[in-house]
Order: sequence, then C-alpha cells, then structure tokens
Amino acid sequence: MLVRLFTVLTIVSAGVQAQSAKQFRTPWGEPDLQGIWNGETLTPLQRPARFANKPVLTPEEAAKAEAEVDSRPGRDKRAKEGTEKDVAGAYNQAFFDRSPRSLHLVDRRTSLIIDPSNGLLPPLTPEAQKRRAAIREYEQALLQGTSGGRPGPPSPLYFEPPPFYNVNRLNRADGPEDRSLQERCLAWELPHLDTFYRIVQSPGQVGIVVDAFQGQGFVRTIPVDGSKHLPAGIRSYKGDGRGHWEGETLVVDITNFSPKSDYLGSSQNRHVVERFKRVSQNRLEYTVTVEDPTTWTRPWTAMEPLEKESDKENQIYEADCHEGNYGIIGMLANTRAAEKLFKEEKGPNPRTMDIATGGGVDPADQKYSFGRAGNE
Repeated sequence: MLVRLFTVLTIVSAGVQAQSAKQFRTPWGEPDLQGIWNGETLTPLQRPARFANKPVLTPEEAAKAEAEVDSRPGRDKRAKEGTEKDVAGAYNQAFFDRSPRSLHLVDRRTSLIIDPSNGLLPPLTPEAQKRRAAIREYEQALLQGTSGGRPGPPSPLYFEPPPFYNVNRLNRADGPEDRSLQERCLAWELPHLDTFYRIVQSPGQVGIVVDAFQGQGFVRTIPVDGSKHLPAGIRSYKGDGRGHWEGETLVVDITNFSPKSDYLGSSQNRHVVERFKRVSQNRLEYTVTVEDPTTWTRPWTAMEPLEKESDKENQIYEADCHEGNYGIIGMLANTRAAEKLFKEEKGPNPRTMDIATGGGVDPADQKYSFGRAGNE
C-alpha cells in the first residue's frame, strides 16, 4: 500500500512540476529560462570520503556540517610572519566571502556528481595517469631546493620546457606561459559550476553571462537554430556550443575545445552536453555530462539546482581580469629584478625561491570547502 501511495504521489508531483514548467514561455513560445540564477553551494563536485554512503544528509547532519565549515578562519589564518607563504597570501577572507547560499549544501546533497552513483569522478585512463605523473614530476623538479620543494640543488629541468602545455603555476617566471591559467586571466572552463549565471534569450539564440572569481567571468552566445558545429580545426578555450530544445529542456552540445584549455586534466578531447530545465518559478536544474576518453574511463554527470535571484536587486556586470593583467607584469618583473641582484651578488639565486606554492590555505581551514573527495 505504501509503495502504491509513493508511486501515485511521485506521478502527481511530476505532473504538477511539468505543468508548472510549461507556464514559463517567451513571447515566441519557447521555454523561458531568463533571469539571474544563483548556483553557489557548499556541495562539492565529488563526495567527501566521510560521506561515502550518504548521497543526502539528514537535516541535522547537514546543519552540523555547514556550521563546522562556517566556523573556519579561511584566509584570515596566516603563515608565519615574513615567510614566503605569508607574503604570497595576499588576500584575506574578505576577498573570498560569497553569498549565504554558498555555505549550504544544496538539497542536503554531498556531491554534485549524480553519475557514477558513488558521487566521484571515474578513474583516470592510463594515458591521463601518465600525463598527470609527468606534469607533477616536472613541477616538483622546478621546486627542488626551495622552501616549498624537496631537498637538493636546483634541477636542470628548470631550463627545459614542460612535458605538456602548462596550465598550472610553475616555480619559474620566464614568461606568461610559466604562470597558471588563472594568473593569465584564462581560467574557468566549461562546465563551470558553483557560481552565478544570467540567461537572456532571443529567437534562435541564448546568451549566458557566467560570473566567475576575480573578474574571470565570460559571455556565451549559443545558437539555437539548427546550425552545425564549427570545423574541427577551429578551437577555443570555451569550445563551440550548439543548442536545441528537447521539450522543456535546452540542450547544449559543446565540442572544439582548445588544447590549451584545462578542466580537471581534460582539454581538446572534452565533449560536454548541458541541459537547462526550469522546473518552477525560482528553480532551474542544470545537468551536465562530460566525456573525454583520453582522460576518464567513462562519462560522468553532475546536477546543480539554480535558485532565481531578484532581477531588480541584483545585476551581473561584465567581467574584466585587470588584476591578473597587471599582476602578471609584476610577477615577471620581480623575477628579472631577482636575477639581476643575484648576478650582482646582492641577492639569493631566484631558482632557490618558492614562487609557486604560496598563497593557499590548508584544507582544514578553508571556508567554503566541504572536504576531500573519497578517491583523493
């Protein structure tokens, strides 16, 4: 009897939800997804190990976990005064505070990943494991002999190029390519979760403004007109997205990513399929499937509910990464000055200085971190 009642309630609920979704239409008859949507959440991409068998927490468990995270000092906890790590930790927590929603577990879930069911990314392919190992060894070699690296004299690899196009922060500043994509204002790839979006529609296309950390947001213009993808030789950091409607759902197929892009170790072979579905007045469900046979052993899917914000009280502005544009000049100039002083025997060897690992926060102190994933 209980099973039958649950089944009936589920069917009724689904019918009400579908009917509610159909109420939102543009003047030209398409599902209306427009507005400012908040996707910030404490729920991580992958499920933390301590919740391995708990995809959804009880209200009491969620409240306890959220309170513990909120009590952390974040970037207000500094390294020893005067150390390289202290100087590199330029920002305090005020620069990183976010909306109240970011301190809550969305739907009390412990991971945004819904497939695989364990809430974790699939295993890396052997090819991807070799790439990651080669990159890590190169990064460690450049740190050798510094306060942030292993003991020993500076490695001769310091004068060699990286094994793959660099997207991380190297312990070297010979040029912009030695610095991370974030420092170069090229970070935040697709899919981009846990942030704000503004969606605007017109006949035949959808525009999405993606707000991102420290001015690295971007604008997406998605054709929804039946047009084909660009030729395979034309690549970009955000790929080439083409949309179509499947009932109430906007489906966006993205290919043609640049080999210089990076999302969790995946670059030009990444294939992303996004699904945007408005299920009520204030809730839009964003489901994304990511596939890269050269990185993961199988595709994986995440689902992030978005909450509608007031269009009158909020605005998303154009993002400009001026901070990084100015900062990268200072990073390169600082190393040139250090090299000059060393040559004049007035300063230490720049190769023994750590300019790669500073500025971070211990995971136990991170303000908006829910925990390490189960396979890390």
